[in-house]
Amino acid sequence: MHPASDVQLLLFDVFGTVVDWRASVAREVEALGLGLDGAAFADAWRRRYLPSMQAVREGQRPWVNLDGLHRENLEAVLERFGVANRLDEAALEDLNLAWHRLEAWPDAAAGLQRLRARFVVSTLSNGNTALLVNLSKHAGLSWDAVLCAETFQAYKPDPKAYRSAVELFGLQPHQAMLCAAHAADLRAAAACGLRTAYVDRPLEWGPDRRGDIPASSDRFDMESRDLRDLAAQLGC
Repeated sequence: MHPASDVQLLLFDVFGTVVDWRASVAREVEALGLGLDGAAFADAWRRRYLPSMQAVREGQRPWVNLDGLHRENLEAVLERFGVANRLDEAALEDLNLAWHRLEAWPDAAAGLQRLRARFVVSTLSNGNTALLVNLSKHAGLSWDAVLCAETFQAYKPDPKAYRSAVELFGLQPHQAMLCAAHAADLRAAAACGLRTAYVDRPLEWGPDRRGDIPASSDRFDMESRDLRDLAAQLGC
């Protein structure tokens, strides 16, 4: 039996899986003309992503959406790079919105269109609603629904995010599949009973470094090279 034979819903991680955040943010940083290494800046900004969400998940602070966390992290990274006083408020706000203007991986838009012909396809991202809607319009991505941490006030890998997304569609966990380029995200979804599809994105962190790739002990339901390959494996 095909591992997705009873799957009706595909839930997608977005950052890294569907869009190339690193190259997109790096271009915007370098366009500021501050003499910064855009890739290094993007990496530093992104590295603060998980720790900042962890404080919210653990109840150390009230709910803050990702736009808010990105802004706090941006100010810290600008300080680290020694350019904290070289951007005015308007420039800071615009740079923070770089995450709303990320470019998709070349296969993403067409792959999602093919998948939507057979499945309900939704985001399940730690981004917030406005960010994901703006990003999707900018990158030409089509979804049947836009779900995110803000929808449920729960950042992945909180089990509430996965379970609530499935419940919203009136499905059982095994009828949903998380598609992601990050092994930890997939492990957390599997622990909640969801099916899992690993999408390989070897360039997410640039050509010299790999991200959160599967361990030898991981057994995901599917593995794919990109979204076109995933669509082909799912008969789309």
